[in-house]
Amino acid sequence: MPLLKVIVLAIVQGLAELLPVSSSAHVVVAEKLLGLDPSSPPMTLLLVMLHTGTMLAVIAYFWPQWRATYFQSASAFRSFAVLVVVATACTAVIGFGIVKVIEKTVLRAVPHAQIEDLFGHLEFIAPALAAVGVLIVIAGLFERRQSTRLASAAGDLNVQRAGLIGAVQGLCLPFRGFSRSGATISTGMLLGVAKLRAEAFSFALAVVLTPPVVAREIMRLVRSVHVSGTGDLASAAFASVLGALVALVAGLLALRWLSRWLEGGRWYYFGIYCLIAAAAVALLHRAGY
Repeated sequence: MPLLKVIVLAIVQGLAELLPVSSSAHVVVAEKLLGLDPSSPPMTLLLVMLHTGTMLAVIAYFWPQWRATYFQSASAFRSFAVLVVVATACTAVIGFGIVKVIEKTVLRAVPHAQIEDLFGHLEFIAPALAAVGVLIVIAGLFERRQSTRLASAAGDLNVQRAGLIGAVQGLCLPFRGFSRSGATISTGMLLGVAKLRAEAFSFALAVVLTPPVVAREIMRLVRSVHVSGTGDLASAAFASVLGALVALVAGLLALRWLSRWLEGGRWYYFGIYCLIAAAAVALLHRAGY
């Protein structure tokens, strides 16, 4: 894989990750335009490693807030851990349940089919972008209308709200384009959770979710190389690590002003952008990409 293309994809990921516009959809479209196969094991591993790089940037950026909120005492950490476990369990049940249903139905005629085989299909990315765009617009308009009431409300998380946010995160796993951050933060806002709290919790869930997803993609790549007898694990690993490092730097450079946009009362703008992006992706699909 040409390293220049890896760097381009890493920059796209690093810049798009903190916006609720599905960074994975942007990377997949960029891969298509660069002539790469988004569904191949090396490319899905690279995509996950790009997420890893930006998640490291997220940890560095949000750590002061997490430390003050979740790690200020043993009881605060226990409460946070319970919310994360509940949300992640709901994500696993919903997300991997949908994955298995798709693999056993839509992909039943494809030998050794996996959900990643659909990641390069722009005809699926476009409606996913449109769906999350509608959700973000609804949440943004709800926030604007309820801003005074929500400001005086507790706006905190509980087990039920965390479970619903985790379930929505599960819906995002099988579908490239259905922005994880956009869907989870919007869900929190619609549930009455303060936006800053919903944002911090959403990215905390992403940090917890990333390692098992990386492990899954590494195993998928190893199996592919073992079965086909082709491929170069060393070069795929090097490209993925390089991409993660570039995405980390790009994420750190972009985090300050991207987070300001996220918190500036213009949330629904991102939904409008997703709807426009969905139309653009649909046109690219019609053009043969």
